[in-house]
Amino acid sequence: MSPSNRRQFLTRAAALSCGALCNNMLTAQPHPAPAAPPLADSQLSGKSLLAKMKCFNAPASAKQSGDQLVGTTKPKTDFWRKMFYDYVTNNGHFFFLPFTGDFTLESRVAGKYSALYDQAGLMVRIDDSNWLKCGLELVDGIGHASVVVTRDFSDWSTIRGITAKEPLWWRIVRKGSSLEVLYSLEGKNFISTRLGYLPLQAVVDAGIMCCSPEGTGFDSTFDEIRLTQ
Repeated sequence: MSPSNRRQFLTRAAALSCGALCNNMLTAQPHPAPAAPPLADSQLSGKSLLAKMKCFNAPASAKQSGDQLVGTTKPKTDFWRKMFYDYVTNNGHFFFLPFTGDFTLESRVAGKYSALYDQAGLMVRIDDSNWLKCGLELVDGIGHASVVVTRDFSDWSTIRGITAKEPLWWRIVRKGSSLEVLYSLEGKNFISTRLGYLPLQAVVDAGIMCCSPEGTGFDSTFDEIRLTQ
């Protein structure tokens, strides 16, 4: 992986879209969070959800305590396919549950981000070539709200200047073959950052992910996790 190439990618993207993006950020209104539905058979949350999750690519360590999971990433881990960098990386860490039909997945995510591209958030995965990940990603010491949609080739969209020192709430909403990604600073008002398409099957894997593409590993904490149909 070449950090300089990735920085060039961000610089070019910023030059093309910074004006429009800044205007959008000034005028965009947060989506009010819908009232949390009552717990039912169609909803899993907290300890019960974490207990059912499987792991794809085990991290250096993972510790569950009640409704919270703390994972420590291994170095040089990521999910990425081909675009711009001409490589495929599929060794990031993913805790997931197979889920059928439409759903809403959300979690509060915090991390001790320190190295370039440290990241933690949510993921929906069909297979090695088709998936979406989103979360806070550290780029040159600055937090970015990051979304990668992969249909054989990965693409990457970011919002610069998101706090890396406080937890963020992340939400993915599946409707058919569409996925909407939202984030919130306080867990109440959610801002839509991406609406994308994947050839989603009836059953997909959905859960939490963390990676350290350039660093030696960092701790990420997931809680207030909920999966609702």
